[in-house]
Amino acid sequence: MEFLSYLISGISLGSVYAIIALGYTMVYGIAKMLNFAHGDVIMVGGYISYTFMAYLNCPGWLSVIVAMLVCTILGVLIEGFAYRPLREAPSLAVLITAIGVSYLLQNLALLIWKPDPISYPSLIGGTFKLFGGQLSISYISILTIAACIVIMVALTLFTSKTKMGKAMRACSEDKGAAQLMGINVNRTISVTFAIGSALAAVAGVLLCSSYPSLVPTTGSMPGIKAFTAAVFGGIGSIPGAFLGGILLGVIEAFAKAYISTQLANSIVFAMLIIVLLVRPAGLLGKYVPEKV
Repeated sequence: MEFLSYLISGISLGSVYAIIALGYTMVYGIAKMLNFAHGDVIMVGGYISYTFMAYLNCPGWLSVIVAMLVCTILGVLIEGFAYRPLREAPSLAVLITAIGVSYLLQNLALLIWKPDPISYPSLIGGTFKLFGGQLSISYISILTIAACIVIMVALTLFTSKTKMGKAMRACSEDKGAAQLMGINVNRTISVTFAIGSALAAVAGVLLCSSYPSLVPTTGSMPGIKAFTAAVFGGIGSIPGAFLGGILLGVIEAFAKAYISTQLANSIVFAMLIIVLLVRPAGLLGKYVPEKV
């Protein structure tokens, strides 16, 4: 039963990584940039939902919706003011800007919510027991896994069936050609950031519900691990981000349980290196030769 318990815990944690990684992979797939401030949007989502639950007595589901709206607006503002002016700039300039935005959000959180850890209230309490009570699964774990699956399916349908989704795919293939076909590239990238930031808010709430300690740096390590998951599965691929997140969470859970909690992060990143040595494009990624 311990094995099943660790497996479910790993899938639950991996589902959070997968939701964050979906935001990473969408932004990279369309804008071809790495938004390293994405992890801090997770933290903002957690703080917003906590503020509405703790101080305004809002129900959990309403606080999630508010957090999604705030993070959506935040994502659009970040893209418009920080990244859009650098659309034609070297990738190094964009990377440095992303790091700057990350530190800006962390320091704003320090000023607004202070550095002291906050005990985050779980969205849903209780456990579900199986095998005569030998295996207990928290309802928040079930909710996290279900939310991840629903989001992955919804994003897949959105990108393949809707007009905006097809515009995103066109921009991912060739922005110049997409613009010639009448697609508003700037608006498409803004929508991508909006969706990714809304997903970050959901991930932040689920993460804080499972691990109820919220500080201004809460999103830093999950953000890095989610980026690792996106690369692991094949950055730019929605199913790849989902698979990479789940596998990363399971590897981390088993490493903590059977090897060492101190070495768990090292094992996770070592697995990434091994996979990239065998498949440089990731598990589900496709190698695209660069046009000269």
